[in-house]
Amino acid sequence: MDRDLAWDGCHNVRDLGGLPAAGGRRTRWGAVVRSDTPDRLTEAGWAAAAAHGVRTIVDLRTPGEHRAAGEGHRRPGMTVMDVPLHEPGEPHEHGGTPLYLRAFLERHPERCARVLRAIAQAPPGGVLVHCVAGRDRTGLITMALLTLAGVGAPDILADYERSAARLRPLYAKLGQPDDDLRVQAYLARAGTTARDAVLAALDALHRLDAYVSAADQAAVRERLTESG
Repeated sequence: MDRDLAWDGCHNVRDLGGLPAAGGRRTRWGAVVRSDTPDRLTEAGWAAAAAHGVRTIVDLRTPGEHRAAGEGHRRPGMTVMDVPLHEPGEPHEHGGTPLYLRAFLERHPERCARVLRAIAQAPPGGVLVHCVAGRDRTGLITMALLTLAGVGAPDILADYERSAARLRPLYAKLGQPDDDLRVQAYLARAGTTARDAVLAALDALHRLDAYVSAADQAAVRERLTESG
């Protein structure tokens, strides 16, 4: 099964299923999906999301951010949970590059924990997690989810890096330059790479242990994994 999903209107959508996890388990297909903003989904795109089993949407955006499309064609039966990572007007440190990941985690672990708690306690059905591009904020929460599930660093890194290729057609469609070029230039000036920045963020994820209860951690693992 292909983790990359083709939902009309979105470009950076993928299922977190099919990855090897701790204890001989694997991540469960349909449990959690990550994406760019679903505001762009067409009616057919929303139908695909519903058919995939999505019942809860966890929106990481700041209130009022990128909502020009309104509710669009959102289908009945989906619960939206607004769990923003940023306060209104708060800058995104390191300009939307992988250096953002560890910096935000160290500054606001409680906000990341709030999102994990929402996912752990979501009603039955698939959970869609998204921000705007589905890369950095969504990437950070995805890293935390996959780490809790016991997925190895190489697979988590590969998942994060996949966004660059998935987003390229979106920037072309919008008539904008490929943002990955800006990101790579920023990282080069900082003397680092995306790989090193992601691995540094993974090293700091233990900070969440003090903010996410053992019960919620277990609930995330139960939701996200199954016997291999």
